[in-house]
Amino acid sequence: MKPANQIRGQVLRVGIGVLTAIMIGGVTIGSAQESVSVRATLMTGGVPVDDPNAAAWSSAPPATFPMSPQVHWQNRIQEVTVKDVIVRALHDGKQVAVLVEYADPTQDPDDAAALEFMVGDKKAHFAHGQPMLQVEGGPVNIWFWKNKTAKAVDMNAKGFGTLKAQEHQDVKAKGVYSNGTWKVVFSRDLSTGHAEEDVQITPGQFISIAFAVWDGRKDGAGDLVEKGSQKAVSSWWYFRADAPPDYSGYMYAAIAAALALGFQFVLIRKLKKGQSA
Repeated sequence: MKPANQIRGQVLRVGIGVLTAIMIGGVTIGSAQESVSVRATLMTGGVPVDDPNAAAWSSAPPATFPMSPQVHWQNRIQEVTVKDVIVRALHDGKQVAVLVEYADPTQDPDDAAALEFMVGDKKAHFAHGQPMLQVEGGPVNIWFWKNKTAKAVDMNAKGFGTLKAQEHQDVKAKGVYSNGTWKVVFSRDLSTGHAEEDVQITPGQFISIAFAVWDGRKDGAGDLVEKGSQKAVSSWWYFRADAPPDYSGYMYAAIAAALALGFQFVLIRKLKKGQSA
């Protein structure tokens, strides 16, 4: 029979191991989800909607997504300038701002970028919500920015050839070019009064997001190399705005610790009674 001290030590190690597993397990799950998503970090004091170079962006974790030529619709393009985009996001509980950063050798008037979101519960294809195979068609909400207009356009589509601007415009955008890199920040309220047209962003919930970029350079004949459907695109990825802090995990950990300590106390008392008998 093992000595009482040795048994008490084993019980204590088991209790600590269980608590550690609970805490580490929660962190691991969260990290796995975030590795394939844009995480909009919750901040105070208002989001930097007009400043792609604001210091606040350093607090937002970057996520890099590959880009490829659009090949789903006519007027395809075989090669694109932008190979990937780096995306960060922030929100303050009211507004959300998404920063898209990518390399572009030249600054051109027709340089442009866009974000795309699913609207509602329908599983739309990332190519403008076009019905394809087992994927139901649109609608999708597109936030579009162009260098020469220096503003955003809030748009919708339900398939190829259906893209149009909304009557109401809720999205803003600001682009800054420096050292061969574009930084474009898109911003909007988390929720709007147009649920049938606009994506509604609920903190803590995952939604779908995709990206598009146009290099506005011209060829030797003076024609745009990338325009319309000729662009760099991504597939769907995840987007999630941080929910307000939830301290329930600490409460459950405290309960688990109390139960573990109570179990150890009862067991030790029984061991002591057994030794004194």
